Amino acid sequence: MNGRTQLMWDEAVTGYDFGPDHPMDPVRLALTRRLVDAFGLDRDVDVVSAKPAGESTLRLVHRQDYVEAVKAASADPASADAAYGLGTMDDPAFAGMHEVSALIAGQSVGAAEAVWRGDAPHAVNFAGGLHHAMPGAASGFCVYNDASLAIARLLELGAERVAYVDVDVHHGDGVQAAFWEDPRVLTVSLHEHPRTLFPGTGRPEETGAESAEGSAVNVALPAGTGDAGWLRAFHAVVPELLADFRPQVLVTQHGADTHFEDPLAHLAVSLDAQRAVQVACHELAHRYADGKWVALGGGGYAVVEVVPRSWTHLVAIAAGREIAPETVVPESWRQEVFARTRQLAPARMTDGRSPVRWADWESGYDPADRLDQAVLAARRAVFPLRGLLA
Repeated sequence: MNGRTQLMWDEAVTGYDFGPDHPMDPVRLALTRRLVDAFGLDRDVDVVSAKPAGESTLRLVHRQDYVEAVKAASADPASADAAYGLGTMDDPAFAGMHEVSALIAGQSVGAAEAVWRGDAPHAVNFAGGLHHAMPGAASGFCVYNDASLAIARLLELGAERVAYVDVDVHHGDGVQAAFWEDPRVLTVSLHEHPRTLFPGTGRPEETGAESAEGSAVNVALPAGTGDAGWLRAFHAVVPELLADFRPQVLVTQHGADTHFEDPLAHLAVSLDAQRAVQVACHELAHRYADGKWVALGGGGYAVVEVVPRSWTHLVAIAAGREIAPETVVPESWRQEVFARTRQLAPARMTDGRSPVRWADWESGYDPADRLDQAVLAARRAVFPLRGLLA
């Protein structure tokens, strides 16, 4: 196996642009790529541009009529069909939408192929993680579900067990839906409770179809959950499930919108905690998946303050060159941020909360605590179905 991580990147992915008033500003991708470069991480990874996902690949997850609808809206945005979730406020149609969406999907599929074949131990596509797209509709800023396509490609290549762990603030509903009936895929999502956030799904009772009971896991966190609770929930659920499932590949989605500065959600997580979960995912991949790790981006709408730093940490961790939390942000990058956005860039690489501490689940739980109630609900819903003690 090649020891170098692959960073999937093509500058054209910044063309995934819903317009100037949309919260998913592609500057977050450009600034992340520039920050990765400012830290010299290009020396530690192989930067790879994969080809766009073709029709046969897209059809691993998406219906043919939906792909045709995306193509039509891409060629003529005014003709977008809202019945397919296109031309809506969340997913406005734009010229070239099919091409750039297929390109992003292709990077995640390429990442999965490289890791499965042993060309690289890890691969990162921070432009990916578009986890809301459904087989027949766009949803939640997502046109093609690259995460699902990467997993489907792994299955096509012969993988028998793939674990997907999603720590975006929003439920990973599209990936759960794609593999609802497939026991070969374990989907685990930690997200803000659907009572208070889009997409309104992801309750602990959602555990998979009868043919795949216990293959979907949902930890629905109360609004306001901070670092200690978020990490407690992650470690109370994810490691034990992975130890039981023993995936051949671990696919993770690292939406940065759990952060306390994110404008679209209500958790209160710091960059320090996000980095700690990224480190944990890396370690879990080595412990339970022979090191095979595909790491994706996702949501994140504090496009200057949070996203570039979070995903640069992700790339650095995957590359085996962790950036210390207290590290000063390169001045060259701060200048570029101001030139592009007229905003002042953050000065350091985290929020100064490291080391982040949390209480292990094994130390006991408080039945009156809302966070512990959420964890216990998830464990009670799924663990017995997998033969584990709740």
